Amino acid sequence: MIDFLFENMWVAWLLVAIVCLIAELSSGDMFILCFSIGAFFAMGTALLELDLIDQILTFVIFSVMSIFLVRPFVLRFLYKKKDQRKSNIDALIGHIGFVSERILAGGYGRVKIGGDDWKAQSTSTEDVAVGEKVTVVSVNSAIITVEKSH
Repeated sequence: MIDFLFENMWVAWLLVAIVCLIAELSSGDMFILCFSIGAFFAMGTALLELDLIDQILTFVIFSVMSIFLVRPFVLRFLYKKKDQRKSNIDALIGHIGFVSERILAGGYGRVKIGGDDWKAQSTSTEDVAVGEKVTVVSVNSAIITVEKSH
């Protein structure tokens, strides 16, 4: 089997390229994809029957070039609307919750949103009673600011 691969290095490079593509499916950061591209070009040099050193140099050169040229383009294409997506914390803004511990005027209390219980402060100048419905208006670290919902 080893003799077959050395006599047909293009098959070995093809296997490397396929393994890298499969590994990329599990990572998703488009880094391993660059090695797959390098392996495809090395496969081309093997088909041209260049020696092993030339194949390895081709693999290294095209892999490095792909990291700097192909990867940023692919990431930009895949995540072009990333700026418009809200992060986990920012996604809380606008959600409705219920006061689980009274929110004191000028102080803090707790609000239950979904299955999570958050430390909260209110925009109101009055206390907010337990059970009242509130809407998240902003998030500052682990403290949410809420206002009474109507």
